[in-house]
Amino acid sequence: MYQPAIDLDTVTAIDMHVHIEVDDHGHASLPEPLVAAASAYFRTDGPRPAVGAVARYYRERSMAAVVFTVDARTQLKHQPLSSADIARAAAEHADVLIPFGSVDPRTGEAALDLATRLIEEDGVRGFKFHPTVQGFDPSHDEYAPLWGLLERAGVPALFHTGQTGIGAGTPGGYGLRLGLSNPILLDPIAADFPDLQIIMAHPSVPWQDEALSVATHKHNTWIDLSGWSPKYFPAELVRYANSVLKRRVLFGTDYPLLTPDRWLRDVQATDLKPDVLPGILKDNAARLLGLAG
Repeated sequence: MYQPAIDLDTVTAIDMHVHIEVDDHGHASLPEPLVAAASAYFRTDGPRPAVGAVARYYRERSMAAVVFTVDARTQLKHQPLSSADIARAAAEHADVLIPFGSVDPRTGEAALDLATRLIEEDGVRGFKFHPTVQGFDPSHDEYAPLWGLLERAGVPALFHTGQTGIGAGTPGGYGLRLGLSNPILLDPIAADFPDLQIIMAHPSVPWQDEALSVATHKHNTWIDLSGWSPKYFPAELVRYANSVLKRRVLFGTDYPLLTPDRWLRDVQATDLKPDVLPGILKDNAARLLGLAG
């Protein structure tokens, strides 16, 4: 069972958004047409490292990383990577890796059972959801039992928000609906489950104002800065990160599609204040994840 062994004095940053896209047997987290479309959209066809390679990459940089997959078996008709396997592999690299689980909310009771096992048996420290790729509206009441389970367990929920490159350019966008990732759909969850910590991943373009509104009003919500080079961050996002949200904004990359090396280089070209960067890079995440004393 995973137990964190991260020395906060030696890590320089905690990357809150790292995808595990293949397992040790070469099985991919997405169907091949979506892998190809994402590579074209992001103009990259780089390596898709498994857990061990991700651990070595972040250890070389004196960073920790939250790692996960997305279970979209219903929407994509594709067998997901095993979150339990990811957690067990992360346990072998507990000095740098923090495993999040993923369940398909559309599987109902099976999702609740799997989430329980992942928490109690495998020690996952949070859960990742992608409403567009998983094909569900997180604000619907049918998913409330899942949010209640995570709230009682004390583990955060990380939601993709905004535009996605997955399915971009394929016929009909592979049937994926962007509106399911509008961050305003997370507002009812934050209202009904005030002890559930909700992370809105990425600059939420084209709904950045909605994300900032939710985060300002509901203090159990956070924003991670993954998926975009910092030099393209919306100005309002930077303004809020420098002020009212500075304790609830988190470093994230979307690795392997965006590297921490590029993120750290490009952030120097932004107006993010030097005195808020330590919180964004590490301290906020350490507090959220229960790693800080």
